[in-house]
Amino acid sequence: MNFLSHFYFDRHTTDPDRVIGVVLPDLVKNAKKEWSFRPEKQETALLQNTSLRSIFTGWKRHIEVDKHFHSSDFFCQHTQRIKNLIAPILVSSPVRPSFVAHISLELMLDALLLTNSKVEAEPFYARIAEASRPALNNFLELNKVDDTSPFFSFLDEFIKASYLNSYREAENIMYALSRICMRLWEDPFNETQKLQMTAVLIDYQHDLQSDFMLIFEEIDSIVN
Repeated sequence: MNFLSHFYFDRHTTDPDRVIGVVLPDLVKNAKKEWSFRPEKQETALLQNTSLRSIFTGWKRHIEVDKHFHSSDFFCQHTQRIKNLIAPILVSSPVRPSFVAHISLELMLDALLLTNSKVEAEPFYARIAEASRPALNNFLELNKVDDTSPFFSFLDEFIKASYLNSYREAENIMYALSRICMRLWEDPFNETQKLQMTAVLIDYQHDLQSDFMLIFEEIDSIVN
């Protein structure tokens, strides 16, 4: 799941350290894709401090939610349908249709949460901006990061840009998808593919409108 979808399950949480922990696995991955954390190996140290404990609790929550989401019938069925629709468009693209289907579904869910007022982006950004920087720095160092500055530079820009609000416009999903793919492939899509993909994803998001909350209700019944 993407940022706002993870936030959905802790949208009523007032603890900013827990909230940033909930999205920290994705923030870390976006800040530097080479980083790979195993914070459970540092559990004793992470439980010694209130803020660190909250961040770690949020981290574990993220892993649990993703586990249920990626093993759900909802995820399997919709990613397969999206893959079937976009595969003919991506014949000449280096990008795997299964990867695009996975990311597209997660972006659409974030967009639908916003447009249906299930979450708001402003409280999300406000919470993570309030999170303890010393605790975050400590968390990173415990996970063998010698130079934490790239993470905080990314975090500051992430908060400043507030780009998640752009998901309210369906055509912006393709822009976000392109940006993600460009981290892995130099030229993921040509202009024709972008136009064709945009049309497919807008239609799919419209159709998803009727039952997208089912997956949130299913996971909520498990994790809460």
